Parts: sequence; structure tokens; C-alpha cells
Amino acid sequence: MSRNKTMRNSFLLFLTACIWGMAFVSQSKGMESMGPFTFNGIRSLLGAAVVFPVVLVRRNTVKKEAEKAGKDYRKPELKTTLLAGLLCGIFFTSASMSQQIGMQYTTVGKAGFITAFYIILVPILGVFLKKKIPWIVWPGAAIACFGMYLLCMTEESLRISWGDGLIFLCAVLFAGHILTVDTFADKTEGVMISFMQLLFCGVVCTTIALFLEHPTFGQIEEGLGAILYAGILSCGVAYTLQIIGQKGVNPTVASLIMSLESVVSAVAGVAAFKIGLLKTDQTMTARQVIGCVLVFAAVILVQLPIPEKGRKQADKK
Repeated sequence: MSRNKTMRNSFLLFLTACIWGMAFVSQSKGMESMGPFTFNGIRSLLGAAVVFPVVLVRRNTVKKEAEKAGKDYRKPELKTTLLAGLLCGIFFTSASMSQQIGMQYTTVGKAGFITAFYIILVPILGVFLKKKIPWIVWPGAAIACFGMYLLCMTEESLRISWGDGLIFLCAVLFAGHILTVDTFADKTEGVMISFMQLLFCGVVCTTIALFLEHPTFGQIEEGLGAILYAGILSCGVAYTLQIIGQKGVNPTVASLIMSLESVVSAVAGVAAFKIGLLKTDQTMTARQVIGCVLVFAAVILVQLPIPEKGRKQADKK
């Protein structure tokens, strides 16, 4: 791939990180007029509607690419696709709802940084799938834990707030989601699984919302801007940009770029409060800012290529 195309794709990944980072603001704004299940249900259904045309286009593209490369195209088995869609849907729905409910009790910036903790949890949870853990994950986890302490613990008591706890649960569930996707990656079509999990989440959350939150058209109209951003841009457009952007870009570099989502969420949260878009004060104390820096440093650290010497030692273990 040419340098110009690589630069273009890197920019698309950066744009993806910006869209996802600012989506935290829309999630917080949307819940000023409706419940978390209502917001999550509608935005997921919108995202599924946006991704569905990509599914159709992608199916033809994959087939043509296989034929061009002289490989036999094998359509994924329906049973495997349904199982992958169900499992990913369960993890995705549980994670997104933990995040959505938790954001009612914490700030946009904290939510973004705690959610990014999943990058460290993925290799740790991978132990249960008999995956080797790079040695660099352990110092990264220690730094991240200290950063989380500074970010979440209040000065009045040594307790994590209800909202922070739910966001951390969201990070754990997203880590499980990523491992599930990785398990089925070679057996299914990624875009199809994305569509299925969004549809699953939309149907489940909307059904629960009808029974528990009794949404009205007035509530939806009031929060329409936030829903459209979170559904169309965050769920639909950003995922498509990620697929395009990751082509020809080193996976480590791609992860580093997309991890900027946490930084964007913090900046966007403060900016949204300053201009009056959000009612809740989003500013952080100096202690919390240091915590954010440490968490982000840990996220960057665990994604850096392992030195050759360290890699050999890790392999021997």
C-alpha cells in the first residue's frame, strides 16, 4: 500500500476515534430526556439500519476479492453465524447498557477513560482461553489500576461510585465481547456480526424500555439529535470507517490511534458543559486528570510492540 493511502487510512481511524469519543456526550445528553433503555434501543436499531447496506456490499466485495486472489469463497455456515451473532449480541447489549446506565452517575471524561480499560483486560481475560499474556501487560495493568484509583476514588471515602463501577463492568463485558469476536473472526463475516449484534441490542433494549420506561414521542423528539449522532455516526458510520481504515495499517498503530477515543471523550465532555450542551459539571480535579494520564499511558504501553528479547522470554514461559 502506498504511503499516501496509509496516511489516509490512519486519518480515517483518527476520525473514528473522534466520533466514538464525542458519542459519550450524545449518550449523556440523550438521557436528559429519556431512559437508558429507550436511548440505547433506538440508537442500536438506527445503527443496524445504517450497517445493513454495508453488509450487502461487503458480501459481494469479499467474494470478488477471494476470486481475484484465486481462493475459493466459502459462505459462512448459518449455524455458526447465528451462534456468533447471539453471543456477541449478549455481550454487546450487556456492555452498552452497563455503560449507558453508569453514565447517569459519572462524567463523560471518566466514562471514556474507564471504558478504555478493556484494552488491558482483553489479554488478561485471554488466559481463560489459553492465550499467552505479553509480559508488558502486567506493568501496564499496575499503572492503569493506580490511575483508576486516582480517577475514581473520592477524597471523602475510599469507595468507587455506583456509576464508575458500572462503567468498569462495561469494560469487562467489552473485553469479553472482543474475545468472542476473535473466536469467530475466521468463521464468520465481521460486518454481518456487527449488524446482528446491533439488531439484537435494539430489539432487547426497546422491548425492556416499553415495559419499564414507557417512552413517549415527545421524549424521543427532545433527544433526537443525540440519538441520531449515537445511532448513525457512532454505531453506523464509525464502524464502517474502522473497517476501511484498518486496511493496510499496522494493527498496533490502528489500536493506538483508536485509543485516542478516551482523550476525545474527556475534552468533549468539558467543552459540552462549557457551552451549555450538558447540564452536569464535567470538569475534573487535578488528581483525576493525573489518573486519566496514567490510564491512557497504560493503554498505550500494552499496545506497543514487545522488544525481541522480551518476546522470546514471554514465549518460553
